[in-house]
Amino acid sequence: MPGSMTISHTDALVMLSHQDAERLAGVLSGLSRLAATGQLPAAATAALSGGDPPDRAELATWCHNLSDYLRDHL
Repeated sequence: MPGSMTISHTDALVMLSHQDAERLAGVLSGLSRLAATGQLPAAATAALSGGDPPDRAELATWCHNLSDYLRDHL
């Protein structure tokens, strides 16, 4: 459906409006920059690492790649 994005995991679907997907891509891009430049506090990096040992470079790369993926599919 044009103007929306569907994210699925197994049988559950999540719909984002085009505007929300653009905003999420922007947030992820900003988060990537903060992680890459060390401006994201260690506690935040740990919290965003999903229980894995905090890795700023991995978080920055993941956020950047997901942001690009969202933008490419809008």
